[in-house]
Amino acid sequence: MTASLIRQSRCATVEGVFADRVRVYPDRPALQDGDLIWSFADLDRRVTRLAHVLRDLGVVRGDRVAILSENRPEYVEGVLACARIGAILACQNWRLALPELQHCISLVAPRVILCSARYRANLVQLALSGVRVLDLDNEYDDRLAAAPSDSIQVDVDPEDGLLILYTSGTTGLPKGALISHRAEVARAMAARTDFLMAPGDTMAVWMPLFHMGGMDYALTILMGAGKVIVEDGYDPDRLAAIVEREPLGWFILIPGMVESMIQTLKRRNSQPKGIRLCGAMADLVPGHQIAEITNLLNAPYANTFGSTEAGSLPADANPIAIGVVPENLAKRQSPHCEMRLVDQDDNDVPVGIPGELALRSPTLFSGYWDDEGTNGRDFRGGWFHSGDLLVRYRDGSFNFVDRKKYMIKSGGENIYPAEIERILLSDPRITEAIVVRRADDRWGEVPIAFVARSDETVSIADLRKLCRANLAGFKQPKDIRFLDHEEFPRNVSGKVLRHDLEAMLVLGPL
Repeated sequence: MTASLIRQSRCATVEGVFADRVRVYPDRPALQDGDLIWSFADLDRRVTRLAHVLRDLGVVRGDRVAILSENRPEYVEGVLACARIGAILACQNWRLALPELQHCISLVAPRVILCSARYRANLVQLALSGVRVLDLDNEYDDRLAAAPSDSIQVDVDPEDGLLILYTSGTTGLPKGALISHRAEVARAMAARTDFLMAPGDTMAVWMPLFHMGGMDYALTILMGAGKVIVEDGYDPDRLAAIVEREPLGWFILIPGMVESMIQTLKRRNSQPKGIRLCGAMADLVPGHQIAEITNLLNAPYANTFGSTEAGSLPADANPIAIGVVPENLAKRQSPHCEMRLVDQDDNDVPVGIPGELALRSPTLFSGYWDDEGTNGRDFRGGWFHSGDLLVRYRDGSFNFVDRKKYMIKSGGENIYPAEIERILLSDPRITEAIVVRRADDRWGEVPIAFVARSDETVSIADLRKLCRANLAGFKQPKDIRFLDHEEFPRNVSGKVLRHDLEAMLVLGPL
């Protein structure tokens, strides 16, 4: 009994930290949506009422509550209410095609789904059984107004799940990464050192809240008694206006958005109120854009390398100075983790030799939901094997080399080729489909499909229609090229060599 109490005291919960911020700073602004501002006390009252609503709908500790919605204050209320009663918020990606969305919701078997009017039409097309849907636009506020306001006491453990965020799967279907209270508290602590974030910071959260770049940092700001400005997606003029009037801690920009932000800031002649850090994922942003945006914002650029599973770790503590066109994007290890680079037999590789990143950190997720096979492989030996290949230098810095499992990083979203290949191969006239990445000035990388067909009547238009019906927009192949089977480059075992296909892309237009 004593050992259990000691263990429980070793790490705070998101609910506990937020409750402390409410107690100490009740009148501070916590959440802003346009001209509407909620203080910490205001937000706490709404979270309490929502917690009662969820309990009345049968949600208990460990249950899943799915949410399908754009960024809005109710999204933040949803995660905090789940934190209060020990439930898990499963954050659905509204960009997904219906078959993908069906898989993601069915995987977690939610008791309740919070859904906005914008995506209700998508939800009604899915096969849902025994799930209560709470309409965020036409029912939510009435339910909150009628709910009790007395506090709820639930014994929540730091290792209890808080979030399920989805990440692309190597089998072609998304996996649900379970993230605990412990991991979110640790990620908030790491952000204070690695990303120059400070208690009381303001942050514009425009990245989708179903994404770690939105959710992790919304929670980080609230746990630090700062203000979250909720933005419904990327709008450069709206964000430029925020830059002009608000001092910001970290102003996140991702590949594909940097150039438009540069042009917007120039057109408006924007004068930032003050920014401590800007940008993200420098590896996928042209160097000249990094130099220009840092000059315009008067802030260094975040040289990040992270994942849904680990947060913005492990090698991200090396920002790019203002006005510099980086020639080397080497990263420094975060002090909040242990790192190994290993070969296929899990032996450490020497300096200068690429190896797969194996990681230990309190920021790590708690495994993939209902996927023991993958968990057993990826956590072998007590280390999380990320599938990313890095190389270590003698000075202790690291560089990203490649994705061991060949993942495409497009505009901040992860795309595995198998996701697209599975859909293309669902057409019986297609006998082989291989998807590779191509560099793109706007998105960093985009998917390109090479296809072999058994029926010459199948057209590119046919395949585009098939992909549009089954895949999110950002996963659509930007080009499709037909090849004969003998034209696919292969190794001695018959495996197609993706890098050789990439090289073929430079030979001319598709």
